[in-house]
Amino acid sequence: MASPEILKLVQSVVEPYLLNGPRKYNRRQVAQRTGVPSSLARRLWVSLGFPADPDDDAVEYTDADVEAAQAFSRLNVLASADIHRQTTAARTLGRSMARLAEWQVDLVTEEILARIAARTEADPGADREELARTATAEVLEEFEALQRYAFRRHLDAALARSLDEGAVAGDTVRVLSVGFADMVGYTRLTRHLDPEELSALLEAFETATSNAITANGGWVIKNVGDEVMFAANTADQGACIALAIQEAATASYGVTQELRVGLAYGDVLQRFGDLYGSVVNVAARLTGVARPGTVLIDEGAAQAVQGNPHFDLRDLRTVRVRGINRLHGHVLRRNEIRPLV
Repeated sequence: MASPEILKLVQSVVEPYLLNGPRKYNRRQVAQRTGVPSSLARRLWVSLGFPADPDDDAVEYTDADVEAAQAFSRLNVLASADIHRQTTAARTLGRSMARLAEWQVDLVTEEILARIAARTEADPGADREELARTATAEVLEEFEALQRYAFRRHLDAALARSLDEGAVAGDTVRVLSVGFADMVGYTRLTRHLDPEELSALLEAFETATSNAITANGGWVIKNVGDEVMFAANTADQGACIALAIQEAATASYGVTQELRVGLAYGDVLQRFGDLYGSVVNVAARLTGVARPGTVLIDEGAAQAVQGNPHFDLRDLRTVRVRGINRLHGHVLRRNEIRPLV
């Protein structure tokens, strides 16, 4: 554990580095330098997830904030959009970055403190403030490089999916497989597991599901506690993912934990990285009524995979669930094809 003095020292050098200098502008001055009206700047600032002083003369902005506002003005797709789209884009970006920052803060701090400690041990007479400044710059640059790498790779993958089969930029309605997988009895488990055990269970769940999804051509939409939402371009890919998730869960948990998986196929609205529409609702409802250890798919997915010899389907009776009068599910199993002797 680092001493309070070292923690205070690190804090004193981290903020100026992260903010690219001291706070020296108010909203009016930012507006003058960027051409972005102060009212819009305040609204976007709040949408990004930062508190804004009601006083336009309050000094809370840095050179980096001015540069960000100028970059916003250069992006015609945002600068020329209506205020609703602008604030929605800012809110989505802010939430994503906030979650990433909350996850990284402990890693960043630990790495900075470890480097300061190692260099202090090697040279006890070294200037600690200079050590803190150097370690902070190194660690943050390395983390930023990793984030830039991951962003570029994920953007490349997302562009490939978006432009597949002649789709054009800006299309929001796509035909996709959408699925959910959730852990059976999660609420009960949380009452009996200590934090470390719960963390290990969630880590195993996320690792198993993420690997199954990406290995079969899909992508994770989001994780929410005991549930993962995923998507794929085709019904066949979605079916492979759903079955692979169940198989991976069995391999990971044995009899400790079971999953339910639901999958639907059809038109969905894609908006800021999330998916909406009746197909999404049907997939969620199928997950809710699936028996533990099984995969249920909707009529659209069943028709699309009907001729695939790798899948076996069993029709179920229609059921009535909240919001859907007639939910028609099909149990999906893997058809073990044996070679002819």
